[in-house]
Amino acid sequence: MRRTLAVLVLPCAAGCTVGPTYHIPDNAVATSSSTLQPFLNAQDPSMSNAALPARWWRLYADPRLDDYVREGLGANRDLGAAEENLARAVYAVYEAQSAKVPATTVSGEVGISTPPLPRASGLPLGGVYSLGGAVSYPLDLSGGIRREIEVARADQQAMQAIRDEVRTTVAAAITRNYAAACSANQTLVSAQRVVDIETQTLHATEQLKAGGRATAFDVTRAHAAVETSEAAIPAIVAQRNAAVLSLTALLGRVPSAYPRDVETCSAPPALISVIPVGDGSQLIRRRSDIRAAERRLASATASIGVETAALYPQVSFGGSIGMSGPISSFSKKSQIAVSFGPLVTWTFPNTLTARARIAEAGAAARAAEKSFDSVVIDALRDTETSLDAYVQEIRHNASVRAARNSAAEANDQAWRLFRFGRTDFLSVLDAQENLAAAESALANSNATLIDKQIGVFVALGGGWEQEGLADPADGPARGSQVVTSGRESP
Repeated sequence: MRRTLAVLVLPCAAGCTVGPTYHIPDNAVATSSSTLQPFLNAQDPSMSNAALPARWWRLYADPRLDDYVREGLGANRDLGAAEENLARAVYAVYEAQSAKVPATTVSGEVGISTPPLPRASGLPLGGVYSLGGAVSYPLDLSGGIRREIEVARADQQAMQAIRDEVRTTVAAAITRNYAAACSANQTLVSAQRVVDIETQTLHATEQLKAGGRATAFDVTRAHAAVETSEAAIPAIVAQRNAAVLSLTALLGRVPSAYPRDVETCSAPPALISVIPVGDGSQLIRRRSDIRAAERRLASATASIGVETAALYPQVSFGGSIGMSGPISSFSKKSQIAVSFGPLVTWTFPNTLTARARIAEAGAAARAAEKSFDSVVIDALRDTETSLDAYVQEIRHNASVRAARNSAAEANDQAWRLFRFGRTDFLSVLDAQENLAAAESALANSNATLIDKQIGVFVALGGGWEQEGLADPADGPARGSQVVTSGRESP
C-alpha cells in the first residue's frame, strides 16, 4: 500500500497539474488561414479594410445618437442583469481560489457527565468541557484545485463575453430604432409630398371642370387618389411610434418618458465615411460569441483535470490541539491532545466513478470544441451575408432613386400635356400613381439601407468595448487564447 501511494504521490511532489493543458486546437476553424483573410464583399467601394472603431455609431456623427447610446449603456435593465451575472462569476473565482487558503476550525462543547457507575463509587459527577482547534493547508499535489480555479476563471471570462454581447446588442438596437424613427419621419415627408401633389392636381381639375374642360368623373378620380395616399399615413405614424417606444425601453425609461426630440428628426443619420470592416482575424478577436465559445472550451478542458485529480490522493498538512475535562477543575485536570502532520484521503482502488467522470468531461470538451468551430463558421457566414445584403441594397437604392426621378419627370410631363389637351386625365392619374409608388419605394429603400448598415456593424461584433479598455484588434488580452475584455480577473 505504501509503495502504491508513493508511486502516485511522488511524481506530483513538485506540484504537477493533471489533465490536458489548454490551447486552441491546431485544426480549429478560428486559426485557419482561410478564416483570417479579408471578407469577400470588402472590395466594394462602400467599405474599407480598416479596423472597425470601438464605438462605430460615431461614424454617423450624430450627437443625439451618441447621447442615446451612452444613456442606454448606463441604464438598460438587460445589460444591468448581465453585469450582475458577471459579478456572480467573479465571486465564483474567489470561491475557487479560497480552496488554496489554510482552513481553520474551532470547536467547543459543554455537557454533563453521566457515568454508568453508581454515585457511591466516589467518581465525580458534573459538567465537562471539550475545546479544540485545527488548521490544515491543502498541498494540491495533483493540481485539482488549480484546475478548479482555471475552470472558474474561464467561466467568468465566458460570462464576461456574454455581457459584452449584450452591450453590442443594446448599442445596435438603440441605433436601429433611432434610425427607424427618423426614417419613418422621412417617409412621412415623402408621403405628404405625394398628397400635396395630388391635392394640387385635384384643385386644378376642379378649376378645369368649372371651365368645362374636365368632367365630374375626373374630379372624383382625383379625390380618390388623394384619399388613397392619405390613408397610408397612419401606418407610417404607427411605425414611427413603435420605433420610438422601443428606443424608450432600451434607454430604461417608461413609455411616458419617451424621447420627444426624436419626433423632430427629419432624416436618419448618414455615415460620414465608408464602413471599415477589417478582416477575419479581427472579427475572431472581436466577436463576443466567439470569445464566449472559446472560453467555454477552455473551461471544459480544465474540467478534465478536475476529474483526473480524483484519481490521486488528496494530501493536506496541518495540526490540531484539544483539551477536555471536568468544568470544576478547568485547566487543572485537563487532558490535552496535540497532533501534527499530513492527512491523506484517497478513494483507491474504487476509481470506476472517477474514470467515468473523466470520460464524461472529455466528451464535453470535444463537444465544446465542435461548438467553437460552429460559432466561428456562423459568425463568418453572418458577416458575409450582412455585407452582401448591404452592397445589394446600395445598388437597389440607386435603381429605385433613378425610377423615382423618372416618375417625377413623367408626372410633370403628363400634367403639362393634359393642360394643353394632348392627353387624357387618366394618363395624369397613372403618372401620379407611379410617382406615389416610386416615392414609397425610395423611402422604404432608404430605411432598409440604413438598417442593412447597422446589420453590418452588428455582424462585425463591435460596440461592447468600454472607455479606457484596449481594443481587441490590438491583440489577445491576458488570460485568453483569443481575447477577453472588461473586468480584470481576480
